[in-house]
Amino acid sequence: MNLKTLALSTLLLVACAGADDAQKSEVQNDSNTPLHLLQPAYNVPYGELSTEAIKADMDRVLRYLEATTPTRVVDKTTGEEITDYAAISTNAQLERGAFRLASYEWGVTYSAMLTAAEATGDEAYYNYVADRFKFLATVAPHFRTLLDKGEKIDGQMRQILTPHALDDAGAVCAAMVKAQLKNPSLELQPLIENYMDFILNKEYRLADGTFARTRPQYNTLWLDDMFMGIPPIAFYAQLRGDKRDACLKEAVRQIFQFADRMWVPEKKLFRHGWVEEMEDHPAFHWGRANGWALLTMSEVLDVLPENYPGRDKILALFRDHVRGLAACQSGEGFWHQLLDRNDSYLETSATAIYVYCFAHAINKGWIDAMAYGPVAQLGWHAVSTQINDKGQVENTCVGTGMAFDPAFYYYRPVNVYAAHGYGPVVWAGAEMIKMLKQQHPKMNDSAVQFYRTEQTTTSPIFHVEGYENR
Repeated sequence: MNLKTLALSTLLLVACAGADDAQKSEVQNDSNTPLHLLQPAYNVPYGELSTEAIKADMDRVLRYLEATTPTRVVDKTTGEEITDYAAISTNAQLERGAFRLASYEWGVTYSAMLTAAEATGDEAYYNYVADRFKFLATVAPHFRTLLDKGEKIDGQMRQILTPHALDDAGAVCAAMVKAQLKNPSLELQPLIENYMDFILNKEYRLADGTFARTRPQYNTLWLDDMFMGIPPIAFYAQLRGDKRDACLKEAVRQIFQFADRMWVPEKKLFRHGWVEEMEDHPAFHWGRANGWALLTMSEVLDVLPENYPGRDKILALFRDHVRGLAACQSGEGFWHQLLDRNDSYLETSATAIYVYCFAHAINKGWIDAMAYGPVAQLGWHAVSTQINDKGQVENTCVGTGMAFDPAFYYYRPVNVYAAHGYGPVVWAGAEMIKMLKQQHPKMNDSAVQFYRTEQTTTSPIFHVEGYENR
């Protein structure tokens, strides 16, 4: 028998064997198999969560940040540590880590760490904040002495002592107020008062008092500035009883004046930028800026008394924004860089902010857990995939100005050193832990459902007559 004949015989034998096997193994179809129980091929995890798994993700981020944000003053020419702060000179600077200790992104991170300490009971999160705030409060007077003499000082300290934009002041100030309220021994009041003097008295505004910028066009509103300016005013009202009424009134007024210009009711989303001189106002619904707006309302709602004038309208706007955002969530659990443009990339920091705000609103009773709990849970599953083994947060858009064309937003880079991702991820995880302690999510017929009471039975499945192989 030649090789060709042998090969043909082998193929026939295999074919016959296959036919026999097919007769023995019945094809799965609608008549004999509950096809609705087939396992989907999800690209991100789906299903129930545990507080332990969330905490493990958060801890990885915490360990990374502890290692990459040192609290030392060093000589910039020699690199040697300066421990005698009275000897600080123009050569002194804060040791350079991976992130700046007083950027607005780190203000978010400090607020997130305080919430994480509360949610987990782990003092390591609180200590992260306290250690860095004590450090800044201790060294600031010595750098101030140099500044008052007309000397040049470290750029990070100059940003703290002489803020020139809401980015320099607002988020860090809000976090400092929260920390000071939690622990008065931190002695952060001088830094807080310095920040608040800028926010209340020196920040550029429109004629009606709305926080504004002179770039990229004269009299421009950035949606980001809702968060950079409003929450510190609201929390300052808790710290300074003598300024309480004025601060709460100002916080509420700013929200409505931003919303009058930036809210797009047909989309239930905010536009990113608004320019006073423009006749038309194009609406680019940038993900992270919408996050800042939602987070602003969340923070202010936390502070305002239940029956405070305007609170009901802020809550109604918050709920409308939640509806608009929930409709934009992708099947992967993330939100897009431009929320209503599904061909723009999926972005981590905005997703994490929404997860925090949705979960927080559920925990506060502002929105329905049955409707929005699964949205938050899916969002956290997505966020958790972006925390790498080192504890870095991936796929976060870098700092972003505002524009009136889509390409600007579509092609903004992402980077693990974009500081905007870290605070929102920790904040989201902390609030998810709180939510899971209060709510009762369970898988039912392959879907995540939130229940008002704990379910003690196994998840029910639709019963279908005629299936033999259940």
